[in-house]
Amino acid sequence: MNESLEKKIFLICPVRGVTDEEKEFLNNYLINLESTGYRVHYPPRDTNQDDPIGINICSQNRDAIKKADEIHIYWNSKSEGSLFDFGMAFMAEKPIRLINPEILQTDKKSFQNVLIALNKRYNLYFLPK
Repeated sequence: MNESLEKKIFLICPVRGVTDEEKEFLNNYLINLESTGYRVHYPPRDTNQDDPIGINICSQNRDAIKKADEIHIYWNSKSEGSLFDFGMAFMAEKPIRLINPEILQTDKKSFQNVLIALNKRYNLYFLPK
């Protein structure tokens, strides 16, 4: 059996305030993953976003993160939801794959540096576009 058919991925990404460029990148990334057999939880599509408080969104994402084999993250430091989901994934000790290559290490401690270090720790690299 193809290993990808068994692998579940949670894709952390911005939902609110996402730019057209980010949407295009994420849609292409999602198509690539799913066309090769991965099962992907993509919050803009798979998490019910109709939640005036947000706790249901957080709960749905938590449950999907628990079930995921890997976490792929498109980092946008302005996305509060992404930061929250990243914290849950870190707590769950899930392998992290940073998917936007323009993220560079900073001179001081930062979540960007943590993501880069985790990406290296799990020896995960970007999937081809």
